This record gives sequence, C-alpha cells and structure tokens, in this order.
Amino acid sequence: MSNRILRVVAVLALVVGAFSPKLAAAQKFGYVDSEFIMSKMPAYTQAQQELNTLSANWQRDLETQKQDVDKLHRNYQAEEVVLTESMKKKRQDEILTKEQELKTYTNKIFGYEGQLFRKRQELTKPVQDLVFEAIAKVAKKKQLAIVFDKAGDLTMLYTNPVHDYTEFVLEELGLASPERNQPGQKGPVKTVTPPTTPVAGEALSATDDEEPAPARPATRSTPRPASRKK
Repeated sequence: MSNRILRVVAVLALVVGAFSPKLAAAQKFGYVDSEFIMSKMPAYTQAQQELNTLSANWQRDLETQKQDVDKLHRNYQAEEVVLTESMKKKRQDEILTKEQELKTYTNKIFGYEGQLFRKRQELTKPVQDLVFEAIAKVAKKKQLAIVFDKAGDLTMLYTNPVHDYTEFVLEELGLASPERNQPGQKGPVKTVTPPTTPVAGEALSATDDEEPAPARPATRSTPRPASRKK
C-alpha cells in the first residue's frame, strides 16, 4: 500500500474535521487490513515464495564472496612475515579490491532500489493494484469517503470493528463467502436463539397435569409460663 498517500489522506481528514465539524460528522469512514487481504491471495503467496528463493540464492552468493575475503585475510596474516614490502602492498590491494566488490554486490542486491527491491515491486505491484481496485469498488458501494489501511504506517490507536471492511474487499476479490462479510467480523456469523415464552394456555395445561403438593399441617407452639419473681 502507498503509505505516503495514506498519511496525506489522514491529515486531510483531520483538517476537514477541525474546520468543518458538521461536514466531518456526515462523512463515512472505514478501514481495511491490506496485509491480511494479500495473505489470502494465491498470487501474492506465489510472489513471496519466488522472492524468498531469489533472496536465498543471492545470500548464498554473498556468503561465498565473504568467505573468499576472509580467506585472503587469513593467508596474508599467516604469510606476512615472509613477504617483501612490494608483495605486502600487492596482497593488501587485492584484499581491498575484494572487500569493495563485496560491498558493491551487497548494495546492488539488497540495497535501496537494489535487485531485490525492484523484483519485489515487479511481483507484488499487480497484486496491490487488484487490492486497490477492490477497495475502491467497496468504498463506492458502501459510500465511504475515506478508507484507511490498518497495516500501513499510520498509527491507529483505536479501531471500532464496525468500520472494518476487510471482509468486503475479500468478497470483491472472490476470496470470501458473503455470510462472513460483516463489518469487523473475520469469522462466521453466530446467531443466538432467544428462549421462547410459553403460551398462557400451555402454561395452564402444564400446571393442571401436576398434582398439588399436600399442605403441611400447621404446628401450634405452646407458650411457656412466665417465671415468678421471688
């Protein structure tokens, strides 16, 4: 998700709320969890698996180069006492060159906008576009003015589940069943059957069938005579 866009939208929402309370009260907001949505998409899972494989291969290449540099260091330290100054300079330059190559390779693969970054953009952007389109459709259907992303950088200190439209987006993508798509609900809807009130006639018939319990005879207490004062 575009975190920068989400932050701008959030700031605009706060500005609108501050300067126009009535307008802000009339707006309808919602939020989704984009990470949860994409985790349910097979294309995203496949993209993540491919990225993990590429990253593991690149990491192995990086470890191999690092081991080569470490070996050069060990050999130099072991043979330093028998090397001439010119030979020392040559070996030191070789080590510095290998270290620079290792640093360059690391930045090329794992650095900012490196190969891993670009490959992630290439594989995940189509999935993100599908999620964006589904969110836009849900927002129009539910007449939402703004949709926040719970998985973004925007800190949401409190969220009322009634405003969670994640399941509606999943339904739009064909990844959820309609009976589960209630705002703020990630599972099947559970209905509780209230207890039925007995009809007056049924209550009377039930009491007529029962025999009344025999009355207990009343016990009479005999008063004790008052003690005489001497």
